[in-house]
Amino acid sequence: DPAEIPWGKFGAEFVVESSGIFTTVSKASAHMKVVHEEFGIIEGLMTTVHATTATQKTVDGPSMKDWRGGRGAGQNIIPSSTGAAKAVGKVLPELNGKLTGMAFRVPTPNVSVVDLTCRLQKSASYETVKAAIKRASQGQLKGILGYTDEDVVSSDFVGDPRSSIFDAKAGIGLGNSFMKLVSWYDNEWGYSNRVVNLIQHMELVGSTPK
Repeated sequence: DPAEIPWGKFGAEFVVESSGIFTTVSKASAHMKVVHEEFGIIEGLMTTVHATTATQKTVDGPSMKDWRGGRGAGQNIIPSSTGAAKAVGKVLPELNGKLTGMAFRVPTPNVSVVDLTCRLQKSASYETVKAAIKRASQGQLKGILGYTDEDVVSSDFVGDPRSSIFDAKAGIGLGNSFMKLVSWYDNEWGYSNRVVNLIQHMELVGSTPK
């Protein structure tokens, strides 16, 4: 149990939780924060189309989690559960209980995409929602939230250090309150960059005279 390890005894200044549980949450919460603050999210369904991970099988085999999880990663699109949508409520408490979701594991080596379908409290066109996300990507969330209106595909985001990149052309709106919002992310690299940012911040705060 990592919690039982005497980190200080071994000279550790910072301890990073690296189980991977928060990687998708990190990506999904960036544009959700903007949308909720600007328009309010009543409820939403989140689908993650996720690249292959280290826990998957190369060929069909047993799985402790579920039968489908044991199928070969390179030959299948595999429906899977995910706690990411519920975990967003821990990052953004005002969305707690308003989101749920699932995932599809697909046979690509890297880069995943989040599809958030949600109902808004304030009426807004898809163009208005896009504009709000673009402003945030150029302002308060610059370097964390990206924005693109180009004809991109998943491999265009390999090694992208941002937590998520909103795809303006991939999303759609139905009326003025029902939206499908699409955002890309490098499964591990964006999250790893945020961990480094956090450690740098902790070091700065810790070394600042009181």
